[in-house]
Amino acid sequence: MARKKKEPDQIDKIIQELTRNATAAELVNDPTMLRDLKKRLVESALEAEMTDHLGYEKHAPDGNNTGNSRNGKSSKRILDAAGDFQIEVPRDRNGDFEPQIVRKRQVRLAGFDQKVLSLYARGMTTREIQDHLQELYEAEVSPALISKVTDAVLDEVKAWQGRPLDAVYPIVYLDAVHLKIRTDGRVQNRAVYVALGVDLTGSKQLLGLWIGEVEGAKFWLNVLTELSNRGVRDILIASVDGLTGFPEAIASVFPKTEVQLCVVHLVRNSLRYVPWKHRKAVARDLRRIYTAATVEAATQALEAFEQDWGEQYPMAVKTWRTRWDNITPFFGYPEPIRKVIYTTNAVESLNAQLRQVTKKRGSFPTDDSVRKVLYLAMARASKRWTMPIQDWPAAMNFFSIVFGERVPV
Repeated sequence: MARKKKEPDQIDKIIQELTRNATAAELVNDPTMLRDLKKRLVESALEAEMTDHLGYEKHAPDGNNTGNSRNGKSSKRILDAAGDFQIEVPRDRNGDFEPQIVRKRQVRLAGFDQKVLSLYARGMTTREIQDHLQELYEAEVSPALISKVTDAVLDEVKAWQGRPLDAVYPIVYLDAVHLKIRTDGRVQNRAVYVALGVDLTGSKQLLGLWIGEVEGAKFWLNVLTELSNRGVRDILIASVDGLTGFPEAIASVFPKTEVQLCVVHLVRNSLRYVPWKHRKAVARDLRRIYTAATVEAATQALEAFEQDWGEQYPMAVKTWRTRWDNITPFFGYPEPIRKVIYTTNAVESLNAQLRQVTKKRGSFPTDDSVRKVLYLAMARASKRWTMPIQDWPAAMNFFSIVFGERVPV
């Protein structure tokens, strides 16, 4: 009990000594103040560990003839979120002292790695992190060390990518982002495939990310097969973009899945064929289609759209006509559930965050560098997913009626 009382007193002494002549502004803004405080606290803790190891206080007569004693100190440079600093590590004569707060061969305190990973997750490059740590904390950190810290994430990514998944997902959103990645010595456009599931509780789950060639249905077939191999037995609704062959790829692995094309993608693709001066009017008329109360009303709205714009913009009409069977399923659901189904807003929002952290990079040197950045960014984004999707209980009740025994009780 005596030592527990003494340690806080020692900490108080260190703080008082370091801050005796400092102003409030210096305490808040001077990075060296925090470094010095951490240095002294770590050294104080190491001295306490040595006392525990030997069984007596420094200079105490209890240590006479015990067979072991203090044997000076060795200097060691360590890195921390507050910067880098030298510490003095006590040694014992027998050489069997094993410090815990800073272990042998340990050069980074716990907070340092988390700081680097947090900056990396925000899209900062290795060089930018190096400059940031130097500017803010006067810490000299090599790009090689930063890469070593971030590379440690790859084992975590591998375990996450191969983890078992739920047997049933009411909704899975499938989409891709496109990045420039160096492959075979040259920079190529590659697709990063993302699967975002909504589980039975209405919570969002990132199911995985895959890197392939430019987006295609054949690669999506590989993704869906992997989901099946990881335990997914049924997907009630798959919300996807208008990629040719996508519905067929889904049907080959999950034949009972209802495929719903994302309306946001369809509107965006339609407007590609429309000049700027007419886009607002065309978008307004397209909205009458997907906000119609029934599929019959939507069909009438599509016919009216074709009559008004078909001659000028036949491809805008074709975008809807050729995919109509995969557009209309959401009309069979009540209004509150429709928006959950017919738009991939959930995955679009995620992709927007992924683009945010990748936009500063002209290209990525390797596939692994992409995996590190996107995994950390997605882990950061998923921390905000604390609430189930709105109106989820109503959706599940309706799903249980429509899909029957496919919805687990």
